[in-house]
Amino acid sequence: MKPVSVHEAKTHLSRLIARVEAGEEITIRRRNTPVAKLVPISPPGAARRPGALSGRIGIKPGFDEIPPGFELDP
Repeated sequence: MKPVSVHEAKTHLSRLIARVEAGEEITIRRRNTPVAKLVPISPPGAARRPGALSGRIGIKPGFDEIPPGFELDP
């Protein structure tokens, strides 16, 4: 992964994007200082389904009781 200059990135953006799509990470530098990185976007995860854990998670009795010493003042 050889860093590229800002000028080179502007001139060859399509080529750089093709390299990133192939899995490469590209560092863009201004003078000799790295200022940005082109990286591939990770694919989205599986869609969430409401109720997917239904029946597999339970709440124990007494879950919402206030423990001794934490009572609310009236």
